[in-house]
Amino acid sequence: MAQSTGQLTVSDVAARSGFAPSALRFYEREGLIQAARTPGNQRRYERSVLRRLAFIRAARNVGLSLDEVAGALATLPDSRTPTRADWTRLSRAWRARLDGQIAALEKLRDGLDSCIGCGCLSLKRCAISNPGDAARADGPGARYLPAPLR
Repeated sequence: MAQSTGQLTVSDVAARSGFAPSALRFYEREGLIQAARTPGNQRRYERSVLRRLAFIRAARNVGLSLDEVAGALATLPDSRTPTRADWTRLSRAWRARLDGQIAALEKLRDGLDSCIGCGCLSLKRCAISNPGDAARADGPGARYLPAPLR
C-alpha cells in the first residue's frame, strides 16, 4: 500500500473495492474516478475513490447506465465524493426504479410458480408462449417479460 502519501495503488483499490484493475482504468477513462500519476507514471488514488466506487456499484446494481451514473456524479461540486446528503438526494429517484424492478421480479416469480405448479407444461396454456411470433409486432426482445426485466 502507498501509505507514505496516503494514496492507494491500483491493486490496493481493486482489493478494497472488489473492482478489477481493468474496471478501474475504464472508470477513469470514462471520467467517473480520478487518479494521480507518480513520476514513474503509476496510478495513485485518493482514499475517497473507494466511496465513489461504492456509489458506482450501488447505482449499477439499481440498473443505472454508466451515462446515468456519470450524470449523477457530475452533479457533485468539484467531482467530490458523495456525502450522506448527496446519497439521499441522488438515490431518492432510484426508489421508483427499484420498486418497479421488485414488482417485475415478483410478477415473473409468480408466473413461473403458476406455470410450473399446474404441471401441464403446455404451450397452449403458457402465459409466455408466443405462437406464430405474434409478439414481433410489439418490438424486439422478450416482450412478455415485465419491462424492467427486458
